[in-house]
Amino acid sequence: MNIEKTLFVQGIQAGDKIRGVFLVTEKNLAVSQKGNPYLSLKLRDRSGDIEARVWEDALAVSEGFKKGDLVSVQGRAVNFRDVLQLSLYECDPVTDANLNPADFSPASRHDVEGMFAELAAIMDTVENPHLGALLRRIFDNPETTHAFKHAPAAKGFHHAYIGGLLEHTLSVTRLMIAVSGHYEDLNRDLLITGCILHDIGKITELSYSTMIDYTDEGRLVGHIVLGVEMADRVIRELEGFPEHLALELRHILLSHHGLLEYGSPKRPKTREALLINFIDDLDAKMNAFETHMAGGDDDSPWTNYHRLLDRFLYRGPKPDGTP
Repeated sequence: MNIEKTLFVQGIQAGDKIRGVFLVTEKNLAVSQKGNPYLSLKLRDRSGDIEARVWEDALAVSEGFKKGDLVSVQGRAVNFRDVLQLSLYECDPVTDANLNPADFSPASRHDVEGMFAELAAIMDTVENPHLGALLRRIFDNPETTHAFKHAPAAKGFHHAYIGGLLEHTLSVTRLMIAVSGHYEDLNRDLLITGCILHDIGKITELSYSTMIDYTDEGRLVGHIVLGVEMADRVIRELEGFPEHLALELRHILLSHHGLLEYGSPKRPKTREALLINFIDDLDAKMNAFETHMAGGDDDSPWTNYHRLLDRFLYRGPKPDGTP
């Protein structure tokens, strides 16, 4: 079935007749004040989220799909207590549809192919033949490269959108190149390889065909171990890969979260591992700040409370200088 996504949340206005496909991110059965069951939904596409209600045959409609499914809906947009929501009279599951996952989750605002081309050019500067061969072998796999280009970097904290993993990896690598020259005798080739591969396990840890969520492997093993396993598999295929070099690369991957309580099996014990840990953390937190500051109440100089960062963020005065 070929269905083209033409209607987006951002373009919906009160009074519009609605016909389109959306991702179900929340789904609950409730009871109205009159005692009648209704279905409460939150629907999403790349432009935003919107509440929706199914008032007729709610129980039967609810059995047709689950959270995380795509649904084809018809209804009308209404204002309820000054909040825009959809009142639906049809809500059917979509199966076998040729739809773009990027239409239903936020996506990087940067060009994916351009970002990967820049990262590939940095890979080409690696002079160590063993590390260069490792990177080529990993990214010569079309499935790995496709997943790396499109996977998110996280479910919710930072770069939590299609293409987020590539964007984060490129940013970390750029930052490392800018900072590492300040210090003497660092292994630049190892740093580049460690930056590029530090989150490679996320292509297996996270699923994103509809909503971003953890895979079974992601929940049970996690991207740090998955990334080390991937690197080890390829290293074993490469003849003559130095054992000490493999050991230092594995340490970077295992320690890049920095602290045991942040999920790192090891704390950084080499200068290269320490640098990547701090740059990775910096880039993740800067993106989390920027994303949170862009949302919420635009009339306030302060954001809403960010639970994971454990603070309110200050946007500063408006461009016209008013507080």
